[in-house]
This record gives sequence, structure tokens and C-alpha cells, in this order.
Amino acid sequence: MKTARKTGAKDASAASPSKMIDGRIKELGDWRGEMLGRIRGLIREADPDVVEEWKWRGVPVWEHDGIICTGETYKEVVKLTFAKGAALEDPAGLFNSSLDGNVRRAIDIREGDEINEKALKALIRAAVELNGSKKKPAKKRSA
Repeated sequence: MKTARKTGAKDASAASPSKMIDGRIKELGDWRGEMLGRIRGLIREADPDVVEEWKWRGVPVWEHDGIICTGETYKEVVKLTFAKGAALEDPAGLFNSSLDGNVRRAIDIREGDEINEKALKALIRAAVELNGSKKKPAKKRSA
């Protein structure tokens, strides 16, 4: 797993995005932290080359050739928002939120919900594949 530095801080003492995500998981101290940690592990298993980011004043973001998904925590849910979710096949029906948008789709996970780990990993891999297919080819240099 790779980590990038997009914290907005310019000094070398700023925590890495991965450390900041570690801190968020610990600070939550309840089922939401446990769930965010579990989801993070599944994302890493599905894509060992994933890059962790910390954006928008405190949102864990996982990227590979673009944003795969974000992991937001609210009082009642852990929300996993896929940046290009509307373009992904979801045969297991994991998406249960933000269903009427043209681009994003989300999975709201509530306390006690079970996660279909196999389906979630497949969705993550599909998002990585979609991001990779959208890469622009390198410009050819003229002789």
C-alpha cells in the first residue's frame, strides 16, 4: 500500500494520511471506528497498491489512478462513497445510498450490519479497473 501526503500542511512534521486515518479510527472509539478499520483492511486486500489520502478536512480517501472511494463517518452510519459508483456493476446490491445521482454511489453501513466482503472487494477491484481504463495515454513527442 502506498501513502501520499495531501494534508494541506507543508512542514515535514505533518502526519501521513495513513497515520491520520489510524487516528480517526482510534478517536471514534466505537463501532464506527471498528467498521472503518475493517473496511480499510478490505480495501487494502482488494488493491494492495491503493494510495491513502486525507482530504476535505478529515475524510479518508482511497485512490488508484483516481479516487476509488471515501470513508466518511456519521453518528448513525459509516458511508463508503464510490466516486464513479454509477458506472459500476453492483450485482450484490451493495449500493444503498446516493442512488439517484449521475456519478457517485454509496454504501451506508449501520451498527450491526454485515458486510459481504467478497462483493465489496469485487466492487473495489471494479472501481480500480474503471479508473485505469480512463487513464489518458501519454502524449507522443514529435520528432
